[in-house]
Amino acid sequence: MMNLKSYFVAISLMTAGCATMAEKPAAGLDEEALYMERYAAQTRAATIGGGLPSYDPLEQVRGASKQEALPIAETPQIASEALDKAEAFAATRNSSAFLVWDRGAIAREAYFDGYSATKLVNAKSLAKPLTAIIVGRAIQQGYIKSLDQPVADFITEWKNDAQRSQILVRHLLDMRTGLLPQGPAKGPEDVLNKAYLHPRHDEIIINEYPLVNSPGSRYEYANANSELVAPVIERATGKRYGQYLTEALLEPLGAAGGTIWVNRPGGTAHSGCCIQLPALTYLRFGILLAQDGTWNGAQLLPEGYVKSMTTATQENPHAGLGVWIAGEYIKRRGSLNPSLKFGQTVHSQPYAAQDLFLFDGNGNQVVYVIPSQQLVILRTGGRPPADSPWDNSYLPNLIINAMVRSANDPMPVPQKGR
Repeated sequence: MMNLKSYFVAISLMTAGCATMAEKPAAGLDEEALYMERYAAQTRAATIGGGLPSYDPLEQVRGASKQEALPIAETPQIASEALDKAEAFAATRNSSAFLVWDRGAIAREAYFDGYSATKLVNAKSLAKPLTAIIVGRAIQQGYIKSLDQPVADFITEWKNDAQRSQILVRHLLDMRTGLLPQGPAKGPEDVLNKAYLHPRHDEIIINEYPLVNSPGSRYEYANANSELVAPVIERATGKRYGQYLTEALLEPLGAAGGTIWVNRPGGTAHSGCCIQLPALTYLRFGILLAQDGTWNGAQLLPEGYVKSMTTATQENPHAGLGVWIAGEYIKRRGSLNPSLKFGQTVHSQPYAAQDLFLFDGNGNQVVYVIPSQQLVILRTGGRPPADSPWDNSYLPNLIINAMVRSANDPMPVPQKGR
């Protein structure tokens, strides 16, 4: 049996926190040779306990033609001592950015380790809630009928497959497709490696990736689910994934763009990982959801869509569509099936607000969204050091409890405990 350390090395390589080749491959390499170069780069990265920080090739995600600054609070309505304490917590945990948006304005903006407001952040699995948001935009714009539309309407290769034809769009987002779950990969022939590193990774997922459970019957974390969103969006809209992200989402948000890894020049984008955007762009995604899918008075997501995103399934009471929800308090929980005890993050206390939900990416990159408080908290960066472990309850509770409220501001309802 694989020991715990080896398991997490394998998971870190296979989940969206991984990266590919640090250097561009030599011109003229065929696709199988390129795949083996990527596989070798991944294997080398395993010796130091993680993935590489760069991707190749990258495609530009243009961002808004007119970028708009978010308002800055002249006098933050959160106790300064709490903001200082929260920033210090982030600073000692290998963070690149720490941002707090409170009731319409930024209350704290801090960067570390050479980062700035314009430097791109490696999304890792922060890309997964983005897939849910962009599907919502495609529904709002009429490209996708609903969350319950069969994926086979777009991935037509599945039309005549009795099982895969039952996979719904929502199953890609709530990890209930029935596709093989993420886990340790055994070598270059393993489909888990090919589904991540191959120059035709999308075709491998569509044509070769195993289905191991009936669609809708079981929650299993798998990057393949999120990676399928890019081909669905491209086939639904007739636009490249990065292009549609810009036109449908970044433009109305006034948000800066960045880059996204495509499997080969002119190929398919990795939608389950590997998009790099400034921290303030990820913050805007959280604000959009805190505002129930509206931005500057425009309804960007269908009415009720955020509620769908934050509604759990019977198969996982803490998972929604691309986001993690408060649910009932338990001290440790993670992204894998709830029956598995690997990869869990400590929650030292119940959340101070029951309606809290969060984006949670590899390395404890988080965006906490608390709609009742109109509060969004972001932390990006690398995995915290072993002597300063992450606590998923600490930042939101510290800040929620330090908010200065008027008589009309709602008090938070705490997370339910066992």
